Amino acid sequence: MFDVWREIFSTIKKNKLRTFLTGFSMAWGIFMLILLLGAGNGLKNGVSSNFGNSAKNTVSLWPGKTSMPYQGLQKGRRIKFDANDEFFLKREFPNISYYSPSISRWNTVISYGKEYGTNSLRGITPDYAVIENVEIKAGKGRFINESDIKEARKVIVIHQKTADGLFREVPPLGKYVIVDKVAYQVIGIYEDDNMNQLPDVFIPLTTALRIYNPEDGFGQISFMVEDLVTQEANDEFDQNMRANMAVRHAFDVSDRRAMWVWNKLKNYMQTMGIFNGINLFVWVIGIGTLIAGVVGVSNIMLITVKERTKEFGIRKSLGATPFSILKLILLEALLITSFFGYIGMIAGVGLTELINSAISSGGNNDMSVFKNPTVDISVVIAATMVLIISGLLAGYFPAKKAVSIKPIEALRYE
Repeated sequence: MFDVWREIFSTIKKNKLRTFLTGFSMAWGIFMLILLLGAGNGLKNGVSSNFGNSAKNTVSLWPGKTSMPYQGLQKGRRIKFDANDEFFLKREFPNISYYSPSISRWNTVISYGKEYGTNSLRGITPDYAVIENVEIKAGKGRFINESDIKEARKVIVIHQKTADGLFREVPPLGKYVIVDKVAYQVIGIYEDDNMNQLPDVFIPLTTALRIYNPEDGFGQISFMVEDLVTQEANDEFDQNMRANMAVRHAFDVSDRRAMWVWNKLKNYMQTMGIFNGINLFVWVIGIGTLIAGVVGVSNIMLITVKERTKEFGIRKSLGATPFSILKLILLEALLITSFFGYIGMIAGVGLTELINSAISSGGNNDMSVFKNPTVDISVVIAATMVLIISGLLAGYFPAKKAVSIKPIEALRYE
């Protein structure tokens, strides 16, 4: 067996360019497949992660202005959400669970001592933390609770970025910050992966209504809906909810500007459907690249066998069996395809891991729509094995044909 491998390495050494071209076809096919799949997964994971910042079965409503007349009412009326909407919606749709109206003030200056920063201020209820997945870790205080709402307390929950900018080395909990000339006590600090560069700060909804013009009503209503698992169920819910709100607030149900609706689960399903299409496209391109690699290997192995047909005739005339010659060719093909297939696999996985490491250490994960661009190792190994087997088959058929030629005919072959 040692003599066989020594002969194989001797043949490879004599035909360096041919060996390199054969191996490069293998390595490039695997490398490109891994890279394409990694890029597709990275994009999908990034977008999915950004959707995951809040509960996926969330519906949000925003009041707008009517763009159509309705039952004698002129267009241009501003729709106002109020506290009664909660009772109305929960009565009409019992599958609504968590519910939080809110009002917002953008570009609000918040200060502590000589330090200040700009944030988005939101007046919310305790359910908002569940709906938007606002998490406060142990030792970082608490979120707005029902007592804060009932007593309209002047308390505030701030983002970790806000705390770092305002307080530096001072512990923020219990300290007072100034927002629009009103002092609020910091009761909690949260972190998230929100893509918004302007972090939100939260105060009780009742406090916000007392301070900021309650006549305008709520700027947004968000709630979670249970048992909506299909696109059709979400479409039906949206239509029924819009129809009911149109009756309650007196606007045409077809007037899309009167009330804006965003169904997160429906949008998530649509987005994932797009990414499934992208993933299929990536697989098609990747498999095409693999096929190109197989074709390259096949062509080179065919040329190799043809060039060595005369050599095979000499071997057979000296007593070599067809099986021993076939084994020699297949072992050579196996060595080349395995080695370069492994090189391509390592290069592809290494590059995707390098990209993933660069993204993770970039310190800007909250702004990334490209996250964890890695590939399942089982897919990588399976693709490599397919290409290796294809390389063996590419060498087997022309080699079998060549060794079946009679020695006298092989010796005449040019």
